[in-house]
Amino acid sequence: MLELHLPWLELAILTPLVGVVVSLFNKNAEQTRLVAIVFSGLSLAMGIGAWEDFNTLKVFEAHDRWDLVEPLFGPDVVVIDEFNAPLLALTSLMFFLTPLATLRTKIKRFPFRMNLISQFLMLSTLACRGPWIIISLMGLQTLPIVWELRTRGKSSRGFVIHMGLFLVLLIGGWSMIDLEDPSHEHSIAAIMLLTLAILIRSGCAPMHCWMTDLFEKASLGSSLLFVSPMIGAYAAVRLLLPVAPDWAMRIVALASLFTAVYSAGMALVQTESRRFFCYLILSNASLVLVGLEVVTPIGLTGALSTWIAVCLSLSGFGLTLRAIESRVGRLSLNDYHGLYSQMPLLATFFLLTGVATVGFPGTVGFAGIELIVEGAVEVYPYVGMAVVIATALNGIAIMRVYFRLFTGTIYQSSFCMEARWPERVGILVLSALIIGGGIWPQPGVKSRFHAAKEIMSRRETHTQAETDKHATLSAIPDDDMIAPTKREQASHTLTVE
Repeated sequence: MLELHLPWLELAILTPLVGVVVSLFNKNAEQTRLVAIVFSGLSLAMGIGAWEDFNTLKVFEAHDRWDLVEPLFGPDVVVIDEFNAPLLALTSLMFFLTPLATLRTKIKRFPFRMNLISQFLMLSTLACRGPWIIISLMGLQTLPIVWELRTRGKSSRGFVIHMGLFLVLLIGGWSMIDLEDPSHEHSIAAIMLLTLAILIRSGCAPMHCWMTDLFEKASLGSSLLFVSPMIGAYAAVRLLLPVAPDWAMRIVALASLFTAVYSAGMALVQTESRRFFCYLILSNASLVLVGLEVVTPIGLTGALSTWIAVCLSLSGFGLTLRAIESRVGRLSLNDYHGLYSQMPLLATFFLLTGVATVGFPGTVGFAGIELIVEGAVEVYPYVGMAVVIATALNGIAIMRVYFRLFTGTIYQSSFCMEARWPERVGILVLSALIIGGGIWPQPGVKSRFHAAKEIMSRRETHTQAETDKHATLSAIPDDDMIAPTKREQASHTLTVE
């Protein structure tokens, strides 16, 4: 495997940890916020550097130069490939913009130090290909959230129960796969345990209660950063997709499809802004899983493209909602608020990111949604229809919330509620990516298509290898077949004598 020219990958992962150490010497929240912005920004720069360095190699995968983790975990555990390269940069961007857009009135309530720890864990997971390391990191990702809930005096019981069940199922399923004979098909029990674990972590209904509970009790920024990178979908690609048979993929696809339509319908009737946003994330993340489990080149390309688009658009949507809440508090959707006159820039960005999540033409999500529908129709026609229904319901829900928040009346305020310059920076960056990716989608779709072909090739190679081993073992006669032949030879010898 080729090496990057510089150790970009490990620098991007370890930089947030350095920020955690530096923040321990800070005496106030403002200094901690500044440290979080600086070191998450440095990690973003390293992630972009790793992506650009990787693109110059013209290969599917590469590992860091001077790989420091190889003596501990073995070769090629931390890698960058066409699948995770944009995810690393995008996740770093989200962790950079969140503290940057945090207003000074909220800095005492947002856990900047835990934000850096979460960034380290997320980047480590996305850069890792070792199954047991991925499982361990996914378990550690839950600790900052539990700490924040306890710090805020909120109950963490629902979150802990769901994440504990997820880890038990994941560890149990992968342990069984490790213990099973690789020359035979994996047992139904092992595959079912892995499938259920992925569905819980992805928030598929009816195992989605932990996500709505999280958005209601934790800070909106922390909830957004825990959910929007779609680590459940990443685990599906790295752990489930290579070993699962077609029937397991169909189970995940059907569960995800039901969740997409159900969550879109729930988003349409919510009366509280956070719950609406939670169901919007659930619906869009489930559409990504639908494309992943269709397992066709077009469907998988659409899923990977939509993954990037949903992360971008929902991150911007969540940051906009967070900015509005920091000015007027939590929002009820029973009344009209008329906030457009006070914050026209935030209102415009709210609408832009909202329509981008449903694949509006000219935005980054358009190509991905079209490819998911086309790929799904080729395999299951009703799946394509359900995807269209879910997308339409999401679009209606977004427009309903936009009119509730920004129209209907005139909001009177004694202070300026316009976007501050850090928020303007985030709006400018995300708007450029959303519109630029919609106007010029070819590079992104081409990259996702290459990644989809390689993922499918590895899945087919694994399946074919198991089939060949099974056929080879079946062709070898056992002792019961050989023994009669020896007895016949002995009998023939005695007869001749």
